[in-house]
Amino acid sequence: MAGMRWWLIVVVLFSSAGWAICPVWTPATASEEIKQLEQQLTQWDEDYYQQGGSPIDDALYDSLHQRLQQWQRCFQPATPPREPQTGGGPLNHPIAHTGVKKLADKQAVARWMQNKAPLWLQPKVDGVAVTLVYRQGQLTDAISRGSGMQGESWLENVRQISAIPHHITTDRARVVLQGEIYLPMNGHQQATMGGANARAQVAGALMRQRHSPLLPSLGIFIWAWPDGPETMAQRLQQLAGFGFGLEAQWTQPVETADDVARWREAWFRQPLPFVTDGVVIQREQRSAGRHWLPGQGDEVAAWKYTPPVITSEVLSIDFPVGRTGKIAAVLNILPVKLDDKTIRRVSLGSLSRWREADIVPGDQIAVSLAGQGIPRFERVVWRVTQRDVPATPDPEKHNALSCLHPDTECREQFLARLDWLSNKDVLDIPGLRRAGWQQLLSLAEFQHLFSWLRFSQQQLQSVPGISEKRAQQLWHRFQFSRQQPLQLWVKALGVPLPVAALNALPDRDWQQLLARDEASWRQLPGIGAGRAARIVQFLQHDEVRRLITFLQQERDEVIHASRPVTLPAPALSAPDEGS
Repeated sequence: MAGMRWWLIVVVLFSSAGWAICPVWTPATASEEIKQLEQQLTQWDEDYYQQGGSPIDDALYDSLHQRLQQWQRCFQPATPPREPQTGGGPLNHPIAHTGVKKLADKQAVARWMQNKAPLWLQPKVDGVAVTLVYRQGQLTDAISRGSGMQGESWLENVRQISAIPHHITTDRARVVLQGEIYLPMNGHQQATMGGANARAQVAGALMRQRHSPLLPSLGIFIWAWPDGPETMAQRLQQLAGFGFGLEAQWTQPVETADDVARWREAWFRQPLPFVTDGVVIQREQRSAGRHWLPGQGDEVAAWKYTPPVITSEVLSIDFPVGRTGKIAAVLNILPVKLDDKTIRRVSLGSLSRWREADIVPGDQIAVSLAGQGIPRFERVVWRVTQRDVPATPDPEKHNALSCLHPDTECREQFLARLDWLSNKDVLDIPGLRRAGWQQLLSLAEFQHLFSWLRFSQQQLQSVPGISEKRAQQLWHRFQFSRQQPLQLWVKALGVPLPVAALNALPDRDWQQLLARDEASWRQLPGIGAGRAARIVQFLQHDEVRRLITFLQQERDEVIHASRPVTLPAPALSAPDEGS
């Protein structure tokens, strides 16, 4: 039962505190940002109402409109917040469209249902709302929803829709029906197919001045008969007699919020003949049509599906550096909820992708959920005028051979190296992750990647926040790591060997390893010419050689390669360069 855009301003599932955040702008900047967004929303309104276009998804439009209102509350409290254009027209609706009350969750549904029985449930068909007026059984008016009080005449185009009868058999002088013109679908599954741009196609066909070939195939779902028969059963029966037969198939009695939740989930996943965006609950008994007013539809409520894409504001951007020097971009956003998940951070992947997307704090982005519920950046929906580009790490200073020491500009990558070598499939130092390594970095003796091998219990205990017991545990874990075989120390060092090659590596000490040339490396599985060259280059690097020398000095205690070790099977990866 989607109406026109002005009634579709949804309650975005942010925390209430989140919406109270005001940007740190000067008055001049705030005025310019508000002006630009207001102009864009006005343009979208004109495209929607006057041209029948849909340049932006409704959920994204709604989020941006709420964002504009929030900015106005922050910086222009004396000015009434902007209301969306309504696309009203010259024709008065004989009975106003009330709209529906939006309910956020099952608990809100349960509260709304109290003392309202009997109640009925229908899918919230996602199309374009219309009023049909029959006088003496003849279709005389078809009015767009518009403002809810006035709309445009769609009569000529509606007469092309074969699902809408031109004549109904009734003894009533006037029958006013409110419904949704929709795009028929073949087995549409909302959970996997989403909105499919169905509403935009319907709106475009109805608003065209010339005949659209889509019109004859459109459907109609009647969701309100103001001043109609007293009971839902009677209304459905008479509607079917008029030629509106779909409603009886998709109307269910409900008594509890559990009933509503079950049907809502079923209709979300099962094949339907139309696109939906939620469910609608309505009381069997409704007030007289003369009392209906826009925005006062408390006798009808909707529990919408979580939109597959939602907008949020970028608060800041982090640029974490991985152990191999790869710089990523992570967006910290105003928390939003999607599919019961609260999303606060969205990874963009590489630094180059962030630059291509041109995102700065203050921008509004669209976010969705990828496989396994991982947040995914979709696109920038709105860019702030003031483009304060954050500083990034220097890519020239970060690579597979950089940051083997905890220098200031290397701290991120150095910590990533330490965190990684703690993993079970590397040196297996349980209970020690990034935060713990950060504590240990306060020791002046922490000079390189393996300095911790020589830390005493007293040194560890001197670190703020580390107790005597914790220091003893760490010391024992460090000593245990000395028993790991050569293969795992090669992995901890970061030598770019594939797992298959490590498993097959016959070398028993560092001398054998360093004696290998490119041809020798290529004899191992998974290593081609390009990989072999990178391995040799890595092992010949001065800093790497110094670390290997350190490990050789610890050889009697560190290397015990007499027992074989089998590493986990490698994940699928891109083919090796030059192989």
